[in-house]
This record gives sequence, C-alpha cells and structure tokens, in this order.
Amino acid sequence: MALTPQFLDELRGRTSLSALIGKTTKLTKAGREHKGCCPFHNEKTPSFYVNDDKGFYHCFGCSAHGDAIKWMTDQRGLPFMDAVKELAQAAGLDMPAMDRQSAAKAERAKGLHEVMSDAADWFVEQLNGLAGNDARALLDGRGITPETARAFGMGFAPDSRGKLKAALKTYGDPMLVESGMLINVEGKDPYDRFRGRLMIPIRDPRGRTIAFGGRVLDGGEPKYLNSPDTPLFDKGRTLYNLDRAAPASRKSGRVLVVEGYMDVIALAQAGFGEAVAPLGTALTEAQLERLWRMVDVPLLCFDGDSAGQKAALRAAHRALPLLAPGRSLAFVTLPQGQDPDDLVRSGGPGAFEALLKTPEPLVDRLWASEVAAEALDTPEQRAGLKRRLHELAEGIGDASVKQEYQSEFKDRFYKHFKPVRAPFVPRGERPKGGWKPPSAPVTEDAKAFLATGIDRVLAKAVLAGLIRHPVEIARHMEVLGPLQLIDGALGRLFEAVVDVALEDQKLDSGRLLTILARSGFNSVASDLLRADTMPYSFTQTTADPARVRADLDEAIAIMVARPEVDAALKQATAAMQTHFTEDAFERQVAMVREKQALEVRLANLVQSNEDARALGTEGD
Repeated sequence: MALTPQFLDELRGRTSLSALIGKTTKLTKAGREHKGCCPFHNEKTPSFYVNDDKGFYHCFGCSAHGDAIKWMTDQRGLPFMDAVKELAQAAGLDMPAMDRQSAAKAERAKGLHEVMSDAADWFVEQLNGLAGNDARALLDGRGITPETARAFGMGFAPDSRGKLKAALKTYGDPMLVESGMLINVEGKDPYDRFRGRLMIPIRDPRGRTIAFGGRVLDGGEPKYLNSPDTPLFDKGRTLYNLDRAAPASRKSGRVLVVEGYMDVIALAQAGFGEAVAPLGTALTEAQLERLWRMVDVPLLCFDGDSAGQKAALRAAHRALPLLAPGRSLAFVTLPQGQDPDDLVRSGGPGAFEALLKTPEPLVDRLWASEVAAEALDTPEQRAGLKRRLHELAEGIGDASVKQEYQSEFKDRFYKHFKPVRAPFVPRGERPKGGWKPPSAPVTEDAKAFLATGIDRVLAKAVLAGLIRHPVEIARHMEVLGPLQLIDGALGRLFEAVVDVALEDQKLDSGRLLTILARSGFNSVASDLLRADTMPYSFTQTTADPARVRADLDEAIAIMVARPEVDAALKQATAAMQTHFTEDAFERQVAMVREKQALEVRLANLVQSNEDARALGTEGD
C-alpha cells in the first residue's frame, strides 16, 4: 500500500482535530483555537492548544506537538498504519488499493485476529465453568479478584489435546496452527498447544488479542508457556499490557517495567495501571524504544533476587547505545527475594509507592555493578575498573551523552580512590572532639575582615585555575558563591567568571575568555593566565586533569580556611590579652599551629607541583 503525501494531506484536511482530541480531552474555545489541560503531562493551568485551521496541537508546557496522525500514534498508542486507517474510516476516505500480496496478507491477518478473539472467549468460558475450579482457586490464592480477572480477560485451558481444536474447528487446522493455538508435529494430527493452564491474553496497542501466556496450575514445567511468533505476534517487539498501560502512563507520567504477567496484574489491582512486562526475555531494543515513546525515563522494577537484578543490569547495558539527551532508565530495587506482587500483597500500595519515589539512575546502577564486580585493592584491579567504565561509556551512541558519562565516570573514579587527608587537629582542642572553624561571619566588620584576610596571591591562582577549568566552578559554588574576594579588578573579574559559568555550566576555557573579553576583562584575564608566574598545576595548560582537580580542591580549601583561622587567632589573642588563663593560652597556641598547618599545606602544594614538573622535564 502506497500512502502518497496528497492522500495524507487530504486525510488531515478532512479531520477536525479539535473534535478528534475533544473525545478524550476537555477543550474550550479560545479565539480561533481551543485550549485545555495537556493530556501528555499533569498540569492545572491549561497550556495545550489545538488549531483546526493549521491542523496541529501544541503544548507550551511539555512541547508536545503534532497533527491528527501523530495524536493517534502518541496519545492512542496506535501503529502508524492503524492510525491512518482509523482516521480514513472516520473521514469517509477509501484507503489506497493494496497490491495482491499485501491484500492477501491483510486478509490472513484479519482471519487470525478472529481466531485469537474466539480462543480468548472460549478460555474465559472454561475459567468460569466447572473445569475452571482449580484455576479460580489459584487466582483467589494470589489475591486476584474476579473483577481484575475479567478486566485482563483471564481464562483457562483444560488439560486436553483437542478441546480447543474442536471448539474452533470452523477455522481449520492450518489457520489454527498459524495462529499458534495448535502444535503441528510431522506424522501426527495437530493438537492444542495450551493444556491445563491459566490463560492470559496478550494484546496489541489497540487491545486486540494476538497471543497468550499460559501459567501452569501445579509445580510443573515450564511454569509459563507463551505463544510462538506468528504473523500477529513478535515476542521481541511486544510489551504485555501496553494497551492498558499507555493511557494510565499519560496520567501518572511514568511507566513501570516488571518481569511477569502476574506482577502487572497485581500492580494494576493495587492502583498502578501503568505497568508493562517483557515476555519472558530480557528487554529488547524495540521494547526500549516503545517505552521511550511513552516516557523519557521508564522505571525498571525487577525482582529483588539475583536473577531479577541480573536482568535489570542486562537491560541497562542494552540501553546504552540508544541513550539520548533526557532519555534514560531508572531502577527500583525491591527487597531481597520479593517481586512487585509480593510487595503489594504484604505491604500494600504504600510500600511500593515509597520505593518508586527514590529510583536509582542508570549511571548509579552501572557504577555500582562495576565497583562490585571484583576487588579493587591493587593498581591492576583499579585499572581494570577504569577500562570497564571506559568501555561502557564508549558504547553510548549519542556523542553528548557519551561525553557526560565519560566525565561522570572519571569524576567518580577520582573521588572513590582519592586519598583522605586527615585534618589538622590542634592539640589543646583534641579532648573536645577537634577544632572546627568558627561560623561564617555575619557582621559587616567580620565580612570586611574575611575579605581583607584572603591571600591575594593564592586568590589570583585560584581564579586563574577556574578560568582554565570552568567546569570546576559549579563544584565549589557553595564556597565561592557567597565569598566576597577582594575589592578592585580581581573581585570584579571573579564575579564575572561565576556569573558566566552559572549561565552555561558546560563552558570551556576558550569560550569563557571570549565572553570575558567582550565584557572588558581581556587584559586582566590574560595577565592572570601567565602560567609561568604561578607554581600550581591548575594554572598550567598541560597538567593531568585528576591532579588539577585535587590541587584546585586543596588550594580553595586553604584559601577559604585561612581567613577563618586568622579571625579565630585574632579573637583568641584578644581574649588572652584581656584575661590571661591557661585555656585562653591553649586556644591561642592551637590557632597558631592551625595557621602553621595551613602554611605547610600550601607549601606542599607548591612543592608537589614543582616536583611533578621536574619529573616531566627529565622525561623529556
């Protein structure tokens, strides 16, 4: 079938978009348009507009945008061709003629849909009859109400090789075999595939039965038996309960992915109608793409046992090549040994909802799994971790997302293995738990002392480091943001650097310098970046990034701590001069030692950089 642009344009022209959308979304007239609350995200103030003249809808809140066909595919969840057919029928348009092969395929599919519908009805009859006693007992034991069983079309297949075959004999054995309802073995008559099982229909996005899942009633194997792939059913592209979960997901703003049918059904009964499940296999790329059409970050709620967590990790790895800005996965870890069905039955909906509020981002799941993969005691083992993280990031298709993961993994690696520097504790204060700097000053006099107490030379070096490495600014905003550095050009430059970096947290040094030059800071910034005048790694252009980050952290810590220590020393000296006591004397001595410790730390910082540069020169 060929759908020409002319046919699609005529279809859109014949469709009243406001009438189509108004069937499920309340709209009110607003001038030449209609408006209402957006059906794609929760909102209280209408920001969703429909324009019949131009034939499109648009939400100013979430940016949802499209025409009549896109409405049918995105809001109704229909495949493109089904959406076109439904709109054409409503508009009184004949679909373009099919070729002979396509027509035959469509006619065969129509017959298979009828087969599956009649099989579903027959299974329901068996469940509600005498033969279904054990199946109804199983549902009752699992806490599934009759109302829920009816909503999901649950049924029962008697333990017989020919009862379904006899009930649907008018279709003939070949069609029943093609639909997957009969098994065809060479040399034998076809016989019923599903026997002695609780039957769960699998539906397409339009709610039509396309396959079945059968659960054994006793302890037999396999516990679950699915229909084979057929012209209607592709296991790797189908999600169980998608037809019901899609509208529920639009209301809740989330979609939950669980492992099995019964988890989906139990969650729906507990009020979580937005749950879907793959069909006995790990999530496929096609299923992930379908989930992302519903929400940007699906929540994977797999079982709390080892198998469930391994399945979640496989899904995480499979998602990496498909990630895009804003599009990811998140994980909800259930208690050990429990699945969602167990949790809602034992703890109620509240227990499950509580877990949903704190999902684990994809990056956290990947990091945790690699850190736990093996011991990290030796350099070789740590190098192995670094290699594995690099390979994970390299597997991401989108360049911008890949770069963010590379940066994130490097940052986490550094923090995880960063040596812990023991803080200096003044001797006189040790019995009381260690000295802590006084609270940030609040009076104008105290603020003035803090500003004048800053080491101008060190402040210049820190500012040069921030200009060289703007990505580090955000990490230190809590310290640098409220800090009034020094009056004059240096202070104004600092404020400009912070303002620019806050507007664009992905800024690189070159772009930052260009912006500063346009603001009149070209001369002072250029003078500041003369690396040969400053003995720190973070003012150099070729230093190791991990060393730069560590040294900049240390320099900022010293710069911030020194005025506080000076203020505390000044107070201790004044107190001792006013009223000499042993405690006052010990306090003053402690502050002197604290100041000396800061000076030693700064000297070590300079010396370590000079040593590194000397080694680099020798290597050359």
